[in-house]
Amino acid sequence: MSSRTINLTLRVWRQTSPDQAGRFEKYEAKDVSTDASFLEMLDQVNEELVNRGEEPIAFEHDCREGICGTCGIVINGMAHGPQHGTTTCQLHMRQFRDGETLTLEPWRARGFPVLKDLAVDRAAFDRIMAAGGYNSVNVGNAPDANSILVSRTVASDAFDAATCIGCGACVAACPNASAMLFVAAKVGHLATLPQGQPEATKRAKRMVDQMDIEGFGACTNTLECEAACPKEISTKWIQKMNRLYLKAALISDET
Repeated sequence: MSSRTINLTLRVWRQTSPDQAGRFEKYEAKDVSTDASFLEMLDQVNEELVNRGEEPIAFEHDCREGICGTCGIVINGMAHGPQHGTTTCQLHMRQFRDGETLTLEPWRARGFPVLKDLAVDRAAFDRIMAAGGYNSVNVGNAPDANSILVSRTVASDAFDAATCIGCGACVAACPNASAMLFVAAKVGHLATLPQGQPEATKRAKRMVDQMDIEGFGACTNTLECEAACPKEISTKWIQKMNRLYLKAALISDET
């Protein structure tokens, strides 16, 4: 398919700082190549703003390859936009129609305070990860680690959870701003492998407790998190994490 250009109207959330009130402002994105990525379109708009002496739109990005989890914009009410299994940086402008109006917002959650415009502070995810701690099993160097037998089925299952990039789309899509899918993926991929099993229950409890401290909501099984996840991580991991969390509570009561 040959490249063409489209014109779009953008309604962008602008907020100068966490303490200031935000508002929507309207911009025109003209002659945008349908081969351009969504972030490249924003680069083009920002270049025009800078040339006019205006403040560019702040948004997050890094690898732009769908790996780092840095990018994240709610586009017309959908985390990462309309294409399933795709991060914002992987979304291309051919997904949109000429003359369309796009509303761009940051992730909306108490645990993700807005830093500026479309950029939010996701340090809460780092604190949840830190609460999980380390594995006590010392596997040594690569040859030693490879000597631990792990079936192909188990390894594949663990890898499915490990593909979580921590972008926060699950939080942005959830009506309760729950981080359960993120936490469950991080708990699950370690608990599935033999090296992570000694601390599996403790890790689940520590990470869920930290999630609550950070102000994320509870899961009510709407499955919006699974639908919005760019890595298509299954909510089965939430079930596994809940079992580990309950087990940790029972063990604590017994002791």
